[in-house]
Amino acid sequence: MLQRFIDDFKDSAGSALRLTSLAAAAAMALLVTTAFLCAAAFVFVLQNYGPVQACLTGAAIFFVVAMIAAGCYMMRKRQIEARAEQAAKAAKSTAQTMLSDPAMVAVGLQVIRAVGIKRLIPILAIGGLALGFLASRANASSNEAPAE
Repeated sequence: MLQRFIDDFKDSAGSALRLTSLAAAAAMALLVTTAFLCAAAFVFVLQNYGPVQACLTGAAIFFVVAMIAAGCYMMRKRQIEARAEQAAKAAKSTAQTMLSDPAMVAVGLQVIRAVGIKRLIPILAIGGLALGFLASRANASSNEAPAE
């Protein structure tokens, strides 16, 4: 069981590394392309209108690119906050329904009496770790949805 977790972690780390390197290569190519396009626009405006207008045109191009990037950042930040808020609401409602159920509380008390509190603490710790691993795997698989 632990080997499966390790294999899943290795696979996900390898996939993340490959995707990161591809994204870095694409970003570098986009940077070089943008630099050449800006240079071409600068030379065109310099030849037709003069140096001041060429510099202002370059500044305007970079300003527009910066505004687009800032807008994308703000949209992504809002999406992440909305997802976190939804996840918190879902977790809170699930925990409240489980703890408010009298049958669940009675079963929990019977388990504590049967097993004993001293033996139950390590079992709960291991169960909590396993639940955390499973929740992170489920969360990671839902976050790897195709990009829109």
